[in-house]
Amino acid sequence: MAPPRSLPALLDLRAATDPGRTALICGSHTLTFGAWRDRSSALATGLRNRGLRPGARVVLRYGSGDWIAYAVAYCAVLRAGCVAVPLSDRQSPATSAHVLADSGATALLHPCGANLPPELLPAGVRAATEEQIVAEAGALAEAGTGTGAAAGTGAGNGQASGAGAAAPSGVPDVPDPAALAQILYTSGTTGTPKGVTATHANLVHGCTSDERRRPLRHSRHFLHAFPVGTNAGQTMLVNALDSAATAVAAPQFTPGRFARLIEEYGVGSVFLVPAMAIELLGSQAARRYATDTVRLVGSTAAALPGPVALGLARAFPRAQVVNYYTSTEAAPAQITLLFDPDRPDSPGRPADLRDLRVTAPDGTPLPPGEPGEIWLRTPTSPRAYLEGAGGGTAAVRGAGNDAEVFRGRWVRMGDLGRVDEDGYLHLLDRERDVIKSGAHKVSTLQVEDALHAHPAVADAAAFGVPHPVLGAVVAAVVVPRGELDAPALRTFLLDRLAAHELPARLLFRPSLPRNEGGKILKRELRLLLDDEALR
Repeated sequence: MAPPRSLPALLDLRAATDPGRTALICGSHTLTFGAWRDRSSALATGLRNRGLRPGARVVLRYGSGDWIAYAVAYCAVLRAGCVAVPLSDRQSPATSAHVLADSGATALLHPCGANLPPELLPAGVRAATEEQIVAEAGALAEAGTGTGAAAGTGAGNGQASGAGAAAPSGVPDVPDPAALAQILYTSGTTGTPKGVTATHANLVHGCTSDERRRPLRHSRHFLHAFPVGTNAGQTMLVNALDSAATAVAAPQFTPGRFARLIEEYGVGSVFLVPAMAIELLGSQAARRYATDTVRLVGSTAAALPGPVALGLARAFPRAQVVNYYTSTEAAPAQITLLFDPDRPDSPGRPADLRDLRVTAPDGTPLPPGEPGEIWLRTPTSPRAYLEGAGGGTAAVRGAGNDAEVFRGRWVRMGDLGRVDEDGYLHLLDRERDVIKSGAHKVSTLQVEDALHAHPAVADAAAFGVPHPVLGAVVAAVVVPRGELDAPALRTFLLDRLAAHELPARLLFRPSLPRNEGGKILKRELRLLLDDEALR
């Protein structure tokens, strides 16, 4: 069977095959494939009636409790031939304003009661809910009109897009697979978030039209708590469209609630980020619920410390712990690393090494055992960075023109690592996080693994701070579990780290700052240490 050419085409197929099947659950709300298709089709018609033309950028600002409304809006935007720009409603006003302007958005969709303040909307951007747009489309249909840019119609902020030009109410045919479909912004952990573009072919790659080959067939339900606007969240949306299992999206992550959902739905596949895994393993409340139905525990978005992976293997003894190695820029390229409890120093062994390579700085592939830069090869049309300012003038930079990250179908991951003689991947560090201390290079991941090995350490982060002689030394911020002091922790680390790897500065805090995707904001930790030094 020919694979689907777009995500809306995949939705149409699932709805035609089994319209009453539940695709997505979020809180007390459910969405069947039939309702998903019908609601997204009605909203797509409304968007076209509002004057949104193919290629128009539409920001989708939704929260983790709005996954059903978001799923409908996302497929509607793609069905209308427009470009979806996912955005979490928990992003700061400054980040929201940046995404709206940088993407060249002409419209904003949001759930009821969650509209942005008008002053944050760039000129020409109009905001509305699904309900408002569908009501407008219904009114137009009753009036017997099939066209109309929405100038002066409906609720919302700003001016109607399309400058009053008419647009057909009908939804276009299946979009061109090479057409732009999505702009997803990076996490911004080291600076301003960057827009990453993806085509319809990129988004739908790997999806199937064959009901017998749907992924996650071992599960009746899969569970996640990823926010809208992240690469992990987008992967879960595609899973909801493509997999045999029904998606359960936790409106908010707490360990007890997450474990309760596992028991309630007999969840077979669990997807989380390391921060969630750490909280889950440390929660007494989570232990009250039965989790023996779980066969797969998938971790993504950040490096999973070895001690935490071992903890997951013990907590879910019937499950395979999997590290999914990818990035916003590389997707759908992904390396599936099967964690081996007998090899806890590695996140796992790739099922296939053909789409991964370790290179010298000049791009020369290195032999097994040699450390270098990690690259992944995408199996379809690669993604690219968005360039240009907003106001609808943003253009797509060809992947081949940004040799720092994109080289043909190879994408530079920004990580340093090696593949050993047995085929196991070892992540040494994010390239930007490596600490150059005197004549040594220190891996923050190795330091964090050693910290996590202490039973009284709930969470930890390591990073470099300036030193007048060595250039930089290791600093660490630790979240203790119970009683723990610096001398005891340093004594513990003596058997696990070399002298140059030992933290010169230790700070204990009740939590670590993380972004929406669960990544630690190390720039904030550096500021925290600076504040401590001034006291």
